Amino acid sequence: MIEPGERSKELWQSARALIPGGVNSPVRAFGAVGGTPVFAERGAGSRFQDVDGREFIDYVMSWGPLILGHAHPAVVAAVRETCAKGMTFGMPTALEVRLARLVTTCVPSIQKVRMTSSGTEAAMSAIRLARGFTGRDLVVKFDGCYHGHVDGLLAAAGSGLATFAIPDTRGVPASYTEKTLIAPYNDPDAVRALFARLGPQIAAVIVEPVAGNMGVVAPQPGYLEFLREITAQHGALLVFDEVITGFRLALGGAQALYGVTPDLTVLGKILGGGLPAAAYGGRAEIMDALAPLGGVYQAGTLSGNPAAMAAGVATLEALAANPPYARLEALAGHLAEGLREAAARAGIPVWQNRVGSMQTLFFTATPVTDYRTAKTADTRRYARFFHGMLAAGIYLAPSQFEAGFVSTAHTEQDIEQTLAAARATMATLAS
Repeated sequence: MIEPGERSKELWQSARALIPGGVNSPVRAFGAVGGTPVFAERGAGSRFQDVDGREFIDYVMSWGPLILGHAHPAVVAAVRETCAKGMTFGMPTALEVRLARLVTTCVPSIQKVRMTSSGTEAAMSAIRLARGFTGRDLVVKFDGCYHGHVDGLLAAAGSGLATFAIPDTRGVPASYTEKTLIAPYNDPDAVRALFARLGPQIAAVIVEPVAGNMGVVAPQPGYLEFLREITAQHGALLVFDEVITGFRLALGGAQALYGVTPDLTVLGKILGGGLPAAAYGGRAEIMDALAPLGGVYQAGTLSGNPAAMAAGVATLEALAANPPYARLEALAGHLAEGLREAAARAGIPVWQNRVGSMQTLFFTATPVTDYRTAKTADTRRYARFFHGMLAAGIYLAPSQFEAGFVSTAHTEQDIEQTLAAARATMATLAS
C-alpha cells in the first residue's frame, strides 16, 4: 500500500474533523480499498498531480466527465471568458440556447431539453415528468443501476425476480420507495412479469443503457429493444439514464450506438465539461408538460449556469468537430486486452467488461451480466491490485464496482506504462 505524503496526511486529518467521513462523496474515502485518499492539486491531459507532487495517469477522469482530459485548453478558455462577464444571473443567457441546440443536434430523440445542476436532479425531474405526463405512479428500475441519490430510487431488490422495493439507506421512509419496482438487469422475464401484473400503473422504466454503477455491464443483445417494445405496448415511457454514456460511447450516446430511441434521456458528466451541469430531455409533447407550459414543476437557481454552459459548449463542439470515438475504441481495447493478458499470465481469474471507452476489470472468473454476478468479484484482491497500481503511478477507481475511462488525452505511451504496471502488480498478487 502506497504511503501518503505529509501534505495528504495533514489534509486527511483535517478533512475528517470537518467533513463527514472526510469526503463530499462516499467512494472518495477509499473505504472499499483501504488507505488514505489521494488529494489532487492539478491536472493536465491524462495525468494529475497530488498535493505531495506525485504524478498519476488517471483512469477515473472525475468519474467520466473529462473525455477531453484535464484542463483542456478550449474548455478552460471558454470558462475564463464567461466568468469574466459574470458567473450567474438567474435569468436566461445565450449560452443555454447554444448548449440546448448542441444537445438536440447530437441526440435526435431529444427535441427539447431542460438544464439542471446535477444528474441526481435531472433523474428525479425526469421521473416526476414521466409520472405527470402519464398520470401513473409506478416506476421500474434495475438492480445495480444508480440514478442519483433520489429518495424514491435508492432502493434494493427483495426476494424473487421482481418485487416492491425497500429503502437502501437510512433516512428514506418505505413509503418513498413503495412506488419503485425492481428487476434484475438483463432479465426480460422479470420485466414481463411486472408489466403483466401492474402494467396500467407503470409510468416509466428507467435504465442505464450500459450499466456503469455496478462496474460496467453491457446490455445483452436485444435487451434494450425489448424494453422499448414493452414500454410502448403498455403506454409507459422509456427513460435512458445516459449521465455516464451520453456523448461518451458516441456523439448521440448509447441510444445512437444501439439504435434504440427512448422517450426521455437524462444527461450529465460530459455535458458540463467538468463543471456541475446536467439535463433531461425528450419528445416535445412530453417536455411541454413542464412548467411554465404545463403542470409539472421543476426549477433551480443555478440551472443553466453560464460557466457550466460554456464548458459544456466547448466540450460538445470539440467532440462534434473531431469525433474521437474510433481512436477511443482502439485505445480502450488495447488497455482491456492488455489487462486480461496480464491477469492470465499471472493465473489470476478476471472478467473484463468494456463498451467503448468505459470498462471494468472484475476479479472473478464468472461472466458479469448483472448485479448478482458483479458481486461475485473478489473485492480484497481488487483492493490489492488498486494499491499496487497506485504505487506505480496509475490511478484507478477506488472500488471494484465502478467504471474506468479512457480520454482523448490518453496516449499509447500511457497505455503501455499502465500495462507494464499491471503485469508487475498481477505477478505480486499471484505470489
